[in-house]
Amino acid sequence: MTMAKIFGIGNALVDIMTKVNNDTILTSLNLPKGSMQLISSEEMESALDKTKGYEQVLASGGSAANTINGLANLNVETGFIGKVGKDELGNFFYNDMVKATISPTLLKGINPTGTALAIVTPDSERTFATSLGAAIELTENDLTDNLFDGYNILHIEGYLVQNHSLIERALKLAKSSGLKVSLDLASYNVVEENLEFLTQMVKSYVDIIFANEEEAKAFTNKSPRESLDLLAEVAEIAVVKLGSQGSLIKSKNEVHKVEVIDVKPIDTTGAGDLYASGFLYGLSKKLSLDKCGQIGSLLSGKVIEVIGPKMDDETWDTIRTRVREIEG
Repeated sequence: MTMAKIFGIGNALVDIMTKVNNDTILTSLNLPKGSMQLISSEEMESALDKTKGYEQVLASGGSAANTINGLANLNVETGFIGKVGKDELGNFFYNDMVKATISPTLLKGINPTGTALAIVTPDSERTFATSLGAAIELTENDLTDNLFDGYNILHIEGYLVQNHSLIERALKLAKSSGLKVSLDLASYNVVEENLEFLTQMVKSYVDIIFANEEEAKAFTNKSPRESLDLLAEVAEIAVVKLGSQGSLIKSKNEVHKVEVIDVKPIDTTGAGDLYASGFLYGLSKKLSLDKCGQIGSLLSGKVIEVIGPKMDDETWDTIRTRVREIEG
């Protein structure tokens, strides 16, 4: 059986993972805890200056890129399109993708490569200050008719929703090329600001929708369980992620509750993105929804045991062994 090929579209960002020892830095940077705030490149320079003394790790990031990276580590054929600057961080992003066996279409923008300063507090909550830079220069005109040729699933991140024409063109192209569309809602404030447009896009084009508790509430104004029902009415498969409470999956009348795996969490960055990797991997292998959720839970559990959205080769070896067991 040939396995599905999965294409991602998202903000190409380099994550600067920063571990701090208390919340005061968030106050001084004026960042509400747990939020994702967009800042200018000048503000980013000042924020990087203020966080200089802390332990920092670089990783190619962005929600969809993290999901695609997870899929590539499970040996799925993947592609990604995004925009970076003509700079060192842009080269870093490109090389990081190639190393992971992803086929990147990385266009060059005018601004510097986008960066996400991810501040991880001792309770393992992450707060993002993001300067999108070149990432936001990706437009509908960059998407060519044959971009998705040979792919079966398009995975798109909700953070792109600010650019309505880009999202709409991507979704229409994917549909006319016969792809299934997977959307991760990405952030509750993004959902709130673009609710009408998002609702229309989901109804018209989205087959698989991922939301965490806050995003689901922002989208439906209901409890997680009621949100699940509403999301499953507009998409073929709905997933509501409940953090330490596991996840809920629904398709038509079939509902599953998937538990989390036992872990020692240190940083939740990438948990939702990697859950999507595991879930989409399961779908690409035509596994049951329950097994898709278990693989999602496995990946999201493993990634919160490390700083940042990337895991080492040894961890991936363990994950692949466990995935084979779940597949049966």
